[in-house]
Amino acid sequence: MFAKATILALAALLVWSVAARPSGAHGRKAVYRVKAYDTLWTIAAARYPSDVRDGIWQIQKTNHLGGAAIRPGEVLVLP
Repeated sequence: MFAKATILALAALLVWSVAARPSGAHGRKAVYRVKAYDTLWTIAAARYPSDVRDGIWQIQKTNHLGGAAIRPGEVLVLP
């Protein structure tokens, strides 16, 4: 009985692991290279027009930024 249950559980796990796909719930992330005169505000305003402050916070959080300072050439991940 135990062996049948174990085999059934392993088969179910195998089927699930083959059929599982990412949901895409988090959306696609874009990579952005900072240009001269860019600020987090200007980048967020172009990407998050509804609430720029929330966009800045998301960019800072995603890129582990301690503040608002960014440099030209720096690569940011935009959530």
